[in-house]
Formats: sequence, structure tokens, C-alpha cells
Amino acid sequence: MTAPGIDLERVRRDTPGCRERVFLDSAGSSLPPTPVLEAMVAHLHREARVGGYVAAAERADDLSGLKVSLARLVAADAASIALCDSATRAWNDFFQAVPLAAGDRVLVTEVEYAGNAIAVLQRARAVGASVDVVPSDDHGRIDLDALDRMLDERVRLVSLVHVPTNGGLVNPVREVADLAHEHGALVLLDACQSVGQLALDVVELHVDALSATGRKWLRGPRGTGFLYVRPDLQIEPAELDLHSAEWTAPDSYRIAGDASRFEFWEADVAARLGLGAAVDYLLELGVDEVERAVRAGADRVRADLSDIPGVSVRDLGEQRCGIVSFTVDGFDPTEVRDALAARDVVVTVSARTSTLLDMSARGLDAVVRASPHYFCSDEDLDVFVGAVREIAGR
Repeated sequence: MTAPGIDLERVRRDTPGCRERVFLDSAGSSLPPTPVLEAMVAHLHREARVGGYVAAAERADDLSGLKVSLARLVAADAASIALCDSATRAWNDFFQAVPLAAGDRVLVTEVEYAGNAIAVLQRARAVGASVDVVPSDDHGRIDLDALDRMLDERVRLVSLVHVPTNGGLVNPVREVADLAHEHGALVLLDACQSVGQLALDVVELHVDALSATGRKWLRGPRGTGFLYVRPDLQIEPAELDLHSAEWTAPDSYRIAGDASRFEFWEADVAARLGLGAAVDYLLELGVDEVERAVRAGADRVRADLSDIPGVSVRDLGEQRCGIVSFTVDGFDPTEVRDALAARDVVVTVSARTSTLLDMSARGLDAVVRASPHYFCSDEDLDVFVGAVREIAGR
């Protein structure tokens, strides 16, 4: 159910893959629009003709423009944006820079992502810090009252997942940031599943850092991501190179004054140009229009799936987004995924190990995850729901 402001015919024409199958895995790795593919391939051809250095120098303005576009996307200043090769790298680069010592505390939520949790546990074990879990409220969101009680002067960081990988829940952000800042704690927002489908304003959200990927809702290439760092936050990365810092004397160096201190010199230039094309494509469509379209499609799918006997929608939260998780009685989620694939419908499975705390608390080993983007038509959603109905009815 695309929003009125989006030209569905155009975006489907720009997305050949969505005309060959029903694609419902933008929460995994979405289908890049044609301009993304063209930007990347053209640059690779140029590199083959003149070499990587010359080709990159020719596109210096476009590479600088990528930060401007990303800044527009999250309502930030371009100087506060660092380009990374993934959301994981972006998240870890900031987390490893946060001062952490014996006796310090890190707070995570019940929907923490496994990649983040492992990094937190590893570092906490190494330095003698503790990791505490903020419980969820009755709707599945972070319990703000519990957070308020758990915060003290020893908390160095609150790790907040905006949208978990296993469902449509949207966590409150500004409320968490305000509470954390009262106690001097930093807030690192994992926006891996929200950037590209939800309108975000980092100033309004009041977060200290935000990590995101290019390959999901932004519809960019794999191997791309970015990090936002609050401009006035003076924090030194755990790792530096000759791009993030300057060697000024035999025994000294000077760190870059903006977020580029979180970047390394080497990068996949073609991928970054592809990411720029993806972000500009989204900005042209309008982030608010995209959010409306994504919500409408997901809401419709949830309602239709809920009407099928034997199908249980597993999404938590009062405010929900474009991820729809469900199970089918009598079927392992992988069986449902494979049965849908045989009908040219692409979904994925989110396993317990990705969001261990939440899934364990709910007694779930896995869920089927569908994530319709704005390029999905009403006919696509009809085919998907009909296929699930057929599978559940066997």
C-alpha cells in the first residue's frame, strides 16, 4: 500500500528484482534501485581504465556529497558523519571508544542484537565492568521506569536498539536519552533497522551516537554504513590511521576534529558512490512518504496474517514499523520460509540467537520475518498472504 506521494510504477521500474518475485526482505538486504547499480558499475569500469586513485579523485565532490546527504537524512551536520563499511563497524568503533573501567556499568535492553551484546560482554569481561539488562514493559518496549531506577553514576553507556531485528517494535529514544544524560551516561542508538524506513532527527532524539547500515531499508550496497557522533562529544577512537589522524612529529599525532576520526583511509569507493545514489533516491522520494508507505504495507500484512487460523503475529510494541514477524502452527519457520521461496516469495528467518534475551523470554526459537518496502504492490502483498494461508491450511 504505497503512499500517494510515491510513484509506484516508477520505483518498480527502477527495481527489476521486485517484478520477478515478491520481495519481502528489506530488513535483511534490500533490492537496490537501478541508479545504485549504475553508479557502482560505472565507477568500477572507470577504475579499470585509470586506476583507483585517479577514479576516486575524480569523484571527490560526490564522495563529500554523500556525507551531506546522510546528514540530511538524520537532520545532522555533515561534519558529524563518519563513513563505515557496515553498521557493525560503526557501532563497534564508537563503543570501543567509550571509556570503560572496572566497576563501570553498561545497560542494554531485552531486544539487544547479538553482535552488540557479544562486543559488550567481551569488553566488560576484559576490564571488569558489568552489563545489566533493562527489562521491557508490558508492550515489549524498554521499561522507562526500570531504566530510571537502574541508572547511577557508574553507568557509562546505554545501548539502545531502535528497532529490533526480530519484529516491528519501535523503542522510545528521546525518553531514554534524557534519563541517561541526567546521570552522565552516553546513549548509542543502533538504528540499523530504522534508518531508511523511519524519519529520524538526531538532535531531537538527543542521542550521542547512531550507527546504521546501507544494505537494508536504505537500499544501498552491502559493505556500507555510517556513524553519527554528536559534534561536541570529544571522544578518541580506539584505532586511528593516517586519515583519522595526522602524524605531526616523531612522537605525536593530531586527531581529526570532526567525525572523520572514526574513518580509515581505505574504502570501497564504488560502494560509497552506490550508497550516495541510494540515499539521494530516498531523499527524492521523501522520507515521510516512505515511512507512511512502509507502515501501511506492514500494518496491512499484520492484519491479514492475524485472520489466518494457525498463524500468530509475534510483533511487540504499541508503535510498529515495517518488520512483521510471525509463526505458523505445526511448521518450523525455516519450513515456512522455504515453502514461500518455492512460490517466489522472499522472506527470512530470525533465530533466537540474534535476540537471545527477548526470544528466550517469549519461548521462541525462531520467527518468520517479512519486511515489505515501498516498492511492494498490493498484488505482492496479496500473493504473500495467500501463500501463507495455503501453507497454514495444509
